[in-house]
Amino acid sequence: MNFIVLDLEWNQSPDKKEHENPHLPFEIIQIGAVKLDQDFNIIDQFFERIRPVIYPEIHYKIQEIIQINYADYKNARSFPEVAEDFFSWCGPDCFFCTWGPCDLTELQRNLKYYQIKSPFRFPLFFYDIQKIFSIVYEDRKTRRNLEFAVDFLLISKDRHFHDALCDAFYTGMVMRHLVREEIFKNYSIDCYQPPATDSEQIYAVYETYSKYISKPFDSRLDAMQDNNLTAVPCHLCQKNAHQEIAWFVGPSKSYYCLAKCKEHGYLKGKIRFKKTDDGKIFCIRILKQVSPETALKIREMQKMMREKKQLKHREETIVSHNFH
Repeated sequence: MNFIVLDLEWNQSPDKKEHENPHLPFEIIQIGAVKLDQDFNIIDQFFERIRPVIYPEIHYKIQEIIQINYADYKNARSFPEVAEDFFSWCGPDCFFCTWGPCDLTELQRNLKYYQIKSPFRFPLFFYDIQKIFSIVYEDRKTRRNLEFAVDFLLISKDRHFHDALCDAFYTGMVMRHLVREEIFKNYSIDCYQPPATDSEQIYAVYETYSKYISKPFDSRLDAMQDNNLTAVPCHLCQKNAHQEIAWFVGPSKSYYCLAKCKEHGYLKGKIRFKKTDDGKIFCIRILKQVSPETALKIREMQKMMREKKQLKHREETIVSHNFH
């Protein structure tokens, strides 16, 4: 199996957001990739510019970043033509790697817009090298730009950045400085295409946490009534942990809970909601082992949110009373 290190550059509406096409906010204008063998040696490369159709005028910020010669894009091929050649070049047996989680999502969105059948298998596992760089060299949370990683690892900078092929090349070079086992065990799951049914729902266990990706629901209320979603299994022993603080809405509209496994201690739960293209929602639940200090912070968060809710209720009661 080969590794395809992919990078994209895209354009967006040069006007205000109201002129944006809601079905394609980001139009791909470059596809760059390098193909790596099992030892992470570069064995081939792919690069092509794409003629912008949805947003034929290049956004000024994109122009500044990529340093575009517009004539090169005006005469380029269309996205469907380039996409067909790209996937043919990838071959049937490959694993995708990217710097950050966005490229595969936008590639699938562009495929859908042009009604091109997606060649990606479900679920779509990939390696987010930006995330894995943080796991190996930093605090697991910080997300650095690609040039930072290149400088940190003392990789020679003989190409410019913000070019799809060059960025794919640098990402491949970063991979060669990572421990292979750290890459393989910290795979990511693309969520552009969520599970469609109960049987497709995804449960993945990592070293320090577990991830559950649900099927779509009509509303948050419907989602939070689903027992599979609100369960809190310990990722180490798979036994259901006791919820000391039931799921509650946090400051970011995500849901949180605090549970305790008899054998492995505290677990912090977080549920994020994401929209599907047809207006439904699906959920991503993360359950992570935490310290007693972090558990205390969750208790304080719940107390703060409860007090805010009570204050809002009192204010609404006063307004209603004065109105009448």
